[in-house]
Amino acid sequence: MESVLKASWNVFVAIESIMRLCVEDGDINETAKKLSELVETRICEAYAQFLCEGTGTVWFQEDKLWKDLDEFKLMDNHGLDGPIYAYAKQRAMEAVDVLLETRTNIQGNKEFKCPDLLVERYKPITCYIRLWIAKHALILVPLCVMLIGSTWLLLRVRRRCYLSTRSEQLYNQVCDILEEHALISRSLNGEGEPWVVASWLRDHLLLPKERKDLTLWKKVEELVQEDSRLDQYPKLVKGESKVVWEWQVEGSLSSARKRKKADESKLKLGEGINPSSTRQGWRLKAGELLNS
Repeated sequence: MESVLKASWNVFVAIESIMRLCVEDGDINETAKKLSELVETRICEAYAQFLCEGTGTVWFQEDKLWKDLDEFKLMDNHGLDGPIYAYAKQRAMEAVDVLLETRTNIQGNKEFKCPDLLVERYKPITCYIRLWIAKHALILVPLCVMLIGSTWLLLRVRRRCYLSTRSEQLYNQVCDILEEHALISRSLNGEGEPWVVASWLRDHLLLPKERKDLTLWKKVEELVQEDSRLDQYPKLVKGESKVVWEWQVEGSLSSARKRKKADESKLKLGEGINPSSTRQGWRLKAGELLNS
């Protein structure tokens, strides 16, 4: 009976030793894996920083590297004693030797470097963008210049087309107002002045935001100067010197229509009839500019 109990006890002790070895072996593998990952991350991140920004370390000395890693106190975190932790670190060093590039410097110290293929995993997206731009700079710079130049030219052409179209539109409105103004002045037997102050026309026709665009009205003035049917001259108006415009032609392409409007206006004034809504619209356009 005693021999049976002794044999059972020996089996129990053996099983316990095997289980403890299995647990310790698992802790060793986990610690070795974490150590090798820390070494890989530190070396590869530093090399990636060097490739992207030009700052950082490329080669790391083995002694200094492991000394710095001991500061993480992985031995205390996993409850491993000194010999077992040293064995885990030895296994991590073997894994690092296979994973990273190695060399021996002139002092005889072993150094590690992250492989070029592996370092690509540690480069941020912004680094890839900067490297791509730097690599294709000879192509991108002319393209950017061409793009900026094309955009600037397109805006200039668009601006010129806008000024041409809008100034011609305003010029036609000026001609219509001055022509109507001259016809109405003649129909009133000289009671009204045939001219209109240019600045009044400008403020009447231009939108508030267009009044800040000095080039636009300058284009209109150039068209008025080139038109032989229009005359412009300085005149003293309410004690101030003003530039006035006047329609010089007796008839026009639409003289029949406008003569009819003038006759209707004269008839209504003679009969003492109040102006209609059409008359009020004309007063807004030309009658308000009449200098009586």
